[in-house]
Amino acid sequence: MNYVAVQASISPASVLAFILMSNHVHFVLHGTHNDVLSFINSFKMRYAKYYQHKYGQKEFLRRNGIDIRVLPADEEALERAVAYVHMNSVAANICANASQYPWGSGNLLFNSIRDAGTPIGELSQRQQALRLHCSHAVPGSWLMGKEGYILLQSYIDVSFMERVFRSPKRMNFFLASSSKARKRIECGEDNHPSFRDQIVADAIPDLCRTLYGCSSLAGLNLAQKVEVLRQMRFRFASNVNQIARVTNLSYKEVAKLLDQA
Repeated sequence: MNYVAVQASISPASVLAFILMSNHVHFVLHGTHNDVLSFINSFKMRYAKYYQHKYGQKEFLRRNGIDIRVLPADEEALERAVAYVHMNSVAANICANASQYPWGSGNLLFNSIRDAGTPIGELSQRQQALRLHCSHAVPGSWLMGKEGYILLQSYIDVSFMERVFRSPKRMNFFLASSSKARKRIECGEDNHPSFRDQIVADAIPDLCRTLYGCSSLAGLNLAQKVEVLRQMRFRFASNVNQIARVTNLSYKEVAKLLDQA
């Protein structure tokens, strides 16, 4: 969360909305293509260094793809994009409402209850570096919340985004009618995953070891991989979308493999 704030303080691109999921992230940014690309690449670089420092292993996030899409200036494209981003946590069965997910901006707009926070300038440079996991200084007026990360209202223009949506009712309309929400409705509750993405993802190595003595999908042949995916669908009631998310396989590839099961 703090790396988003750090990048927001450095980059000419403005953060309008974002969400951090277990295996991917979404940002709605305002800026030139180069500014936006630099924002994302720098965010990936900072997190990769942090991951290596904390867990002692390298994650080459530069290999992860980036999909940048330019939003039209009209047709309510911004509202739809923000709603799509915020509904990721609901579509993944993590929470019932986008405002309940803490790792993004879903709870920022039209919210009268906010953490007052402490100006980060009141912390020593060492304390700031420990909280931000980097030596870069952010504006001293920005607020550090009780959870240890910089409050979103410090770097997201809340007034502007609320003017975009106009009212809570109109924002809820876009959330309820987003493609993520429609996908959940079309699937129906019976076909919706019963477990969170992280739980299923954490179970994959154990499942591979139990069935084939291998610690990951990458070491399995085609038939073995098909069986693991079939077991995920059976044991966790996972649908194709969830399996694709937690295995980093494409929807098309997962659907094709499950057709062989």
